[in-house]
Amino acid sequence: MTTRREHDLLGDKDVPAEAYWGVHTARARENFPITGTTLAAYPHLIEALAAVKEAAARANAELGLLAPEIAEAIAGACREIREGALHGEFAVDVIQGGAGTSTNMNANEVIANRALELLGHAKGDYHVVHPNEHVNLGQSTNDAYPTAVNVATIIAVRQLSEAMVVLEKAFAAKAVEFHDVLKMGRTQLQDAVPMTLGQEFGTYAVMLGEDRQRLHEAVALLHEINLGATAIGTGLNAAPGYAEAACRHLREITGLPVVTAADLVEATQDCGAFVHLSGVLKRIAVKLSKSCNDLRLLSSGPRAGLNEINLPPVQAGSSIMPGKINPVIPEVVNQVAFEVIGNDVTVTMAAEAGQLQLNAFEPIILHSLSESITHLGAACRTLASKCVSGITANVAVMRAYVENSIGLVTALNPSIGYAAATEIAKEALATGRGVAELVVEKGLIPAEELAKLLRPETLARAN
Repeated sequence: MTTRREHDLLGDKDVPAEAYWGVHTARARENFPITGTTLAAYPHLIEALAAVKEAAARANAELGLLAPEIAEAIAGACREIREGALHGEFAVDVIQGGAGTSTNMNANEVIANRALELLGHAKGDYHVVHPNEHVNLGQSTNDAYPTAVNVATIIAVRQLSEAMVVLEKAFAAKAVEFHDVLKMGRTQLQDAVPMTLGQEFGTYAVMLGEDRQRLHEAVALLHEINLGATAIGTGLNAAPGYAEAACRHLREITGLPVVTAADLVEATQDCGAFVHLSGVLKRIAVKLSKSCNDLRLLSSGPRAGLNEINLPPVQAGSSIMPGKINPVIPEVVNQVAFEVIGNDVTVTMAAEAGQLQLNAFEPIILHSLSESITHLGAACRTLASKCVSGITANVAVMRAYVENSIGLVTALNPSIGYAAATEIAKEALATGRGVAELVVEKGLIPAEELAKLLRPETLARAN
């Protein structure tokens, strides 16, 4: 392997001649062998970093601080990266010390070396385009990296929201399909009062819609950025007007309505928006997991469980029990939810661990939020396509539960009175006979009238 020699604070170091990254990335690769997952696995972050660097180059050129040809070469390299090029060159581990400095330097080196090629120079010819002097001009890791994390997270959340819509529509379609399917509602796993299966599935759709709204409210906070703050928020080494110009260019590049924070010192150290977003992701995970718990319980059986619904069979369920089918799709969604809940704890602790003018732990915040957002999105789409869309109802089973349930007495109470209803309930429990059968036998309600009372629209107040 041929190499080129680069120099930094610690001295000289050889890096692969064909690599777009340089000495700072090389040291980070050696220092942080943590997850084995590099930045290349986070395309949203890479594209956001490129957008930030392009915005900075445009702003510096506009202010006369960067030669037009240098600025255009940097912007050209950034555009290529935003379109998917060179992502494999982002080679440092996603979890790293240094508040994201290694990520920022990795981006600076890749952009500088590609800009050099666009200008007809060799990689490493930094007297023409330098990673720090030119690509990082007017910036610090402490404003460029957090701004990129914000932008990347906003884009990722947009995709999660789209996935949630897919699942919401799947549940809503089943609510329509099961509109008049009567079943027994349960509280504390005990018979309660009748409802329809459509109402049950409609609830899952409503919960997702509510959570999407909370998600949109949380992500709105990330549109406030600290680009131009440089090291601690004072804007040292950034030219007058740079913050405003860089933010304007970033809006143009990304199409996002980002704004400069009113107080850059506060914005540089505050991770509250990430904590808030993580809490909303946990909320989504908890409610999604609860819905999956319901699907597993309602489909339990097929002979010794509730057996009210059938989940589509997607794979054999056992290596020893022939014919067994397990609810593997809800189970995998449950596990994603557990991960998201754990990630929320990580984000909380990382945000709390910030000290004085900077939080050094945004890399783990980025990693945790990215995993939560990405996995929740995949879970929603998988649950919709592999499970919910193929669910069928065991109508006769559910109808029998209603007719035999003691809970039916509550629905008949207005017609026969509390005392008579109590006696019917006691006899039904003692004999195992159905409530409806006993009511007719005792002449409390004629069979024709009882049939009307037992209609889904009457029992469940279904519209």
